[in-house]
Amino acid sequence: MAKRRGRNHQDRFIILRGGLYQYRRRVPTELLPLDKRSPEVRISLKTADLAKARALRDRYEQADNELWASLLAEEGDDPWAKLEVAQRLVRAMGFDYRPLHKLAEGPLEDIMQRIEALGSDASKPVVSAVLGAVEQPLVTIRKAFDIYVEKIAPHEIAGKSATQKHRWKNSKLRSVIHFIEVIGNLDIQAITRADARKYYDFWMGRIAPKEGSPTHSPDIGNRRLGDIAGLYEAYFEHLGEGDRPNPFDRLRFKRKSMKRRKRPPFSHKWITDKLLAPGALASMNASARAIFLVAANTGARLSEVANLVPERIVLDHDVPHIKIEPDEDPEDPREIKTETSIRAIPLVGMALDAMKKFPNGFDRYRDKGNSLSAAVNKYLKENKLLETDRHSFYSLRHSFEDRMKNAKVDSELRKILMGHSLDRPDYGEGGSLKLRQETMETVALPYDPSIV
Repeated sequence: MAKRRGRNHQDRFIILRGGLYQYRRRVPTELLPLDKRSPEVRISLKTADLAKARALRDRYEQADNELWASLLAEEGDDPWAKLEVAQRLVRAMGFDYRPLHKLAEGPLEDIMQRIEALGSDASKPVVSAVLGAVEQPLVTIRKAFDIYVEKIAPHEIAGKSATQKHRWKNSKLRSVIHFIEVIGNLDIQAITRADARKYYDFWMGRIAPKEGSPTHSPDIGNRRLGDIAGLYEAYFEHLGEGDRPNPFDRLRFKRKSMKRRKRPPFSHKWITDKLLAPGALASMNASARAIFLVAANTGARLSEVANLVPERIVLDHDVPHIKIEPDEDPEDPREIKTETSIRAIPLVGMALDAMKKFPNGFDRYRDKGNSLSAAVNKYLKENKLLETDRHSFYSLRHSFEDRMKNAKVDSELRKILMGHSLDRPDYGEGGSLKLRQETMETVALPYDPSIV
C-alpha cells in the first residue's frame, strides 16, 4: 500500500511502480458520482526522473483541480462559467484553449500533442476542454460588455481612481447601449458585416445627412464604432479566437482636415483688469478660487491642481513647488493625462500664496474636475468675466503659454512646464527647479494680495 503524503509534500500524488513514476490521486468523495475515474486517478508519468515526475504531477494536479471544478459547474446553468472552467483546465495542461473549428484549421501537430496529453483514461469534460468542444455560450453584446469589464479589462483600469473607472466604463457602456438601440441586443457571435454596415450607415446619416445639417461629428461616430469594434476583438481574443474577422474593421469616418478649434487665451489686459481685479472672485468659494489662481499662474490643468495631495505640495523647500504625478496608492490610485504630464512646477506669486492656504490640497474637488469646471465657468459667465462666449476656465492655460512665448522662454522648457510631449527622447529633467522658478517669475501675473 502506498504511503499517503500531505497535500504540501513535494512528492504528493507520486508513486514509483516498476521503475516508472505514476500520478495517483483519490477523487473527492462528493465527486465520486461525477468522475468516471473513481475512486482513484492513476496515470503513468512515463519517466524514472523524479524532477520530471514532479513537473508532470503539477500539471495533472492543477488539471484535476480544474476538472473537478468544472464537474461541479456542470451542475449549474451558467454556460459561460463552464467555458471559463474549460479554459483554465486547458491552460493548466500547458495549452491555450481553442474552439474545435479553430483547432481543425490549425497544424495537425497541435492536435496530436493535445491527444497525447489526454492519455487513454481522460474523462469527457477533459477531452471536451482540450479539444475545444465545449459548447460556446450565447452571449448578448450587453452581457459581453459585462464580461469585458469584469474579466478582460481589469488591467486597463487598475491605476484609475474610482471616478476615473466610472467615467471609463460609462463612456464605453454608452456605445454598447446605443448599438443595442439601433441594431438590437444581438448574440455577439451572430453579429455580421451587414449589421456593422447598418450601424455605420446610421452614423453616416447623422454625420453627412442627405438633407439638412449634420447633428454629430465624425469623432463621435468613430468613437461609437471603435468601442464596439474593440469590445468584439477583446471578447473573442479572450475566447481563443484572436484571428476571428472583425465585422467592424475599416468602418470609420474620415476626420475633417481643418484644425481643431481650441479655446482662445484670455488677453493679458482682461486677466489683470477683470479676472484679478479686487473683489472679482470674492464670492467664489475659497477652494475653487485658490485652484483658479494656481492654474492661472502655473498653466497647470484644472484637474491637476484639484487632485493635488499633501505629499505633492512642497512648500518647505528652497523652491516651493507642486508635483504633478500619478497616485499609485493601491487603496486610492489615480492616473494622469499622459506620461509627459509628470512634472514639477515652481510656485511663485499668487500661486504660492494660494497653496499656502491649502497645504493639504483640495478635498472638496479631489477627483471632481467636471464639477469644479462647471462651477467656475458658471461663476465666470454669471459675473461677466468671460472675454467672449468662446472663452472658459481652460483659456487661462493658453494665456500662460502665450506669456511664456512672449517672454521668449525656450520651447523645450515651455513644453515641460505645460506637460506637453517633447520632440526628442527625454534624457534629463529639463533644467533645475531653480531655473524653472526664474522662468515662472518672469511670466507671473501681477496681483493684489487681497484677492487670495
